[in-house]
Amino acid sequence: MNILFEVIDKTDRKLRMTDYNWQHIVRRHPEIASQKENVIETLEKPDKITDSPDKEEIKYYYKYYKNLPSPFRFMRVIAKYLNGSGFIISSHFVRAIQ
Repeated sequence: MNILFEVIDKTDRKLRMTDYNWQHIVRRHPEIASQKENVIETLEKPDKITDSPDKEEIKYYYKYYKNLPSPFRFMRVIAKYLNGSGFIISSHFVRAIQ
């Protein structure tokens, strides 16, 4: 798998996005296709990071983007950490931090 990008998150952990994962995300959430830089920014400078309610290895990163034209102005990036390695499993817009 080719790595599309790697980023060090706000907590100094490395996350990677593969071409395969990016294509999977864009198929499910086409509005993300033009948002790669915002995905990176959300990981590097999130407004908030929360834990998944049922899986401790999953983290939710949120960033507010006031210029978006809809009520869905928070980008949520979902990351999974396994054996010290992090990867992005989804990204989409939501109305509020959950």
